[in-house]
Amino acid sequence: MRQVVKEGFKEEKNNRVAVWRLEVDYELATLYEAMQKENEEQIEQSKNKLERLRKEWIRLNG
Repeated sequence: MRQVVKEGFKEEKNNRVAVWRLEVDYELATLYEAMQKENEEQIEQSKNKLERLRKEWIRLNG
């Protein structure tokens, strides 16, 4: 039973990491586009979201 629970948590973590990577890729693309357009508001929003994602990565792998 314990092994099943551990595997479930491991699979859930792996799924979250995959989603996390997609979110980071998307946000980096958004940031790049905002920088090209010199959209300061979007740049700040993207930077804030990337900071949140960085903290989540630390939590996931900490």
